[in-house]
Amino acid sequence: MSRPITPRRARNGCPVCGAAVTPAFDPFCSQGCRDRDLLQWLGDGYRVPGPPVEDSDQQDT
Repeated sequence: MSRPITPRRARNGCPVCGAAVTPAFDPFCSQGCRDRDLLQWLGDGYRVPGPPVEDSDQQDT
C-alpha cells in the first residue's frame, strides 16, 4: 500500500515528496512524483467521504 500524499507544504516544494520543484515538472520535482499524483487521482486516492448511497435495487421491494 502506498504512502498517502501529504498536502502541499510550500509553493517551492513538491506536493508529493516536498523536494524542490523542477520547472519542467512544475509543481512537482520529477516525472515520478507527477505520475504518483496522477495515480492517486485515477485510483480514488483523493476521494472525499460522503453520505451512503442507497442501492436502487432495494427501493423496488
